[in-house]
Amino acid sequence: MPVRLPIMAAVVAFALTAFTALSALAHHGWSWAEEENSELTGVVESTSLGNPHGTVTLMVDGAAWEIEVGQPWRNERAGLSEENLSKGTEITVQGHRSRAANERRLKAERVIIDGKLHDLYPGRD
Repeated sequence: MPVRLPIMAAVVAFALTAFTALSALAHHGWSWAEEENSELTGVVESTSLGNPHGTVTLMVDGAAWEIEVGQPWRNERAGLSEENLSKGTEITVQGHRSRAANERRLKAERVIIDGKLHDLYPGRD
């Protein structure tokens, strides 16, 4: 009986660690998105380029879309900043929409601002 408590604690700790790792992979991977490329053009409502990845709220035909851009280093490399994604700026994003039909969310591969391409994932189609 004295051994059961430490074993149970180890099992619970392992299960929590596995669950956390799987949740992070599911959130940060591409599995939630459609395989087909999509394109949206709209006006920036708000921007947050922090960790773990940046987000832009984009108004498209009166509806708010959550645009997931890259991690801070990826955004910087692509030339994205909170200044060029400021409120009121019209942008076009190319990427992959959510598989969930009722979710207005897109993972951006490329962002076009004033005709300039900002490639977050070079070589990815």
